[in-house]
Amino acid sequence: MKALVLAAGEGTRLRPLTLDRPKPMLPLAGRPLLEHLIALLARHGICDVAINLHYRPETIVDHFGDGSGFGVRITYSHEHQLLGSAGAARQLDWFLGERFVVLYGDVLTDVDLTRLDEVDIGFGGIGTLVLAENDDPTRSGIVQLDSAGRIIRFIEKPATAEFGRLANSGIYVLHRRVLDLVPPGTPFDFGSDLFPGLLAAGLPLYGLASPDYVLDIGSIDRYRQAEADLQSGRVRSYVADLQQPVGAT
Repeated sequence: MKALVLAAGEGTRLRPLTLDRPKPMLPLAGRPLLEHLIALLARHGICDVAINLHYRPETIVDHFGDGSGFGVRITYSHEHQLLGSAGAARQLDWFLGERFVVLYGDVLTDVDLTRLDEVDIGFGGIGTLVLAENDDPTRSGIVQLDSAGRIIRFIEKPATAEFGRLANSGIYVLHRRVLDLVPPGTPFDFGSDLFPGLLAAGLPLYGLASPDYVLDIGSIDRYRQAEADLQSGRVRSYVADLQQPVGAT
């Protein structure tokens, strides 16, 4: 299975920290956030990785190169116009294969991607979203499930917590055919465009409520929290494992 890491955004909410670098290149425990995500993918045997680029792309390309020094093989997708999360995947449909993992490049996580893969196969749908409990559901996309784990509703930033606290985490396994609903070359988002469209079409999309660590680094306070959580061991990082290139023994 291959992966897409979304890294094209401008990170305006984290300025001035992102004036000279994209948000996924902000340092955490002395290494860029994106390195922690690459290490997580490699840990689970996902070594073919696409990264979409737009804002200060050279920062990422100069650091990672072809990925061989980090245990992966990287394909870059340059976006002259931001295509949104689903639009980025549509541009890479030639690369991603029949099933692929999506990670948002501003999310720190140690989620068990192997289990996610197994659960998605068991569901037999067109994709599985990792869901995380959110203390403030009014700032997130809230997901409602039926008793079988199938997603029956999305509520984007509800005014109250009455709809629940299971939030879209920005970590997915998706099947190639979902991209047929994404118009090529047009800005299109997973959360606000594609997933509601899949539900409206009656296509089976599932959610996995995960106990694993997930933190969207969308503010200075949350960036500080991520650093503290890494230092305390609350979240696991596999960066230290990135010592050998692909194929090394």
